[in-house]
Amino acid sequence: MTINELDRRKFLKLVGLGGGVVFASSLGFPGKILKGASSVAWAADGALDFYFLQLSDIHWGFEGKKVNPEAKTTFKKTIQTINAMALKPDFIVFTGDLTHTTDDDQERRKRLKEFKALAQELNVKDLRFLPGEHDASLDEGQAYKEIFGATHYTFVHKGINFIALDNVSDPTGNVGDKQREWLSAELKKIPKDAPIVVLTHRPLFDLMPDWDWATQDGKQVVDLLMPYQNVVIFYGHIHQENHHMTGHIAHHSAKSLMFPLPAPGSVPKKAPIEWDPANPFRGLGFRSIEEENKKPGEVKEWPVVSL
Repeated sequence: MTINELDRRKFLKLVGLGGGVVFASSLGFPGKILKGASSVAWAADGALDFYFLQLSDIHWGFEGKKVNPEAKTTFKKTIQTINAMALKPDFIVFTGDLTHTTDDDQERRKRLKEFKALAQELNVKDLRFLPGEHDASLDEGQAYKEIFGATHYTFVHKGINFIALDNVSDPTGNVGDKQREWLSAELKKIPKDAPIVVLTHRPLFDLMPDWDWATQDGKQVVDLLMPYQNVVIFYGHIHQENHHMTGHIAHHSAKSLMFPLPAPGSVPKKAPIEWDPANPFRGLGFRSIEEENKKPGEVKEWPVVSL
């Protein structure tokens, strides 16, 4: 399948709803294909072996008319859009904050169950989930694990090694010794030149520690990944697109499906950006990014198509 055979407008409409579309090709490692992209990335020669969707920060249960008066329908609209697409993703991964935080244990379980039931309406066979701090930090992931299972795991899809990490169940924002030991053991099973995609919620580098946009032991995690030649990391949490390189490792964030947040350090205090009735979905969508194989990292950005 080539780029010309795909309906770009449908993908742009999807990402305008708040979702990342990630493509991979067996003709090259996705870290090269995806370099500089967190929304839509295509193989440079137009070949497509598979793609998956990244959705993040849905915050089911959130209420705030000044921030998103359509909070109860945004996720449902996304599900409808995905289900209407002729070309289905191989899988969908939700990178955390599935629900909005609550101190009530029963309400937390209720929201997690409601979110899971909605997600299962997606006409996609394989759904993958990660917790965010809103889902897991107040009870160390207990309710999340009851409903979704493991908070960290690995899987292989068409030759690509996926590693899901939990940097939220620990309320201090650490991955932790035990999980890092597990990661080290899993990495030893993988050749140094094998393709690796890491999925997590918080960034694994110090983007804005004062805003909790960091992982306390993120550097130790990245150090474990550094010997591997082909690694790309996708995360959520910051509700905006951001691209960062740690040596040869690329980090790409996803925007939120619920509300945008300001750029790091751009305001004295972090707070959701208020809803703009004239541009109701501003900040919730993605640019689509295409690498054209001209210069390393050179990309073409396409504008967001709003609802």
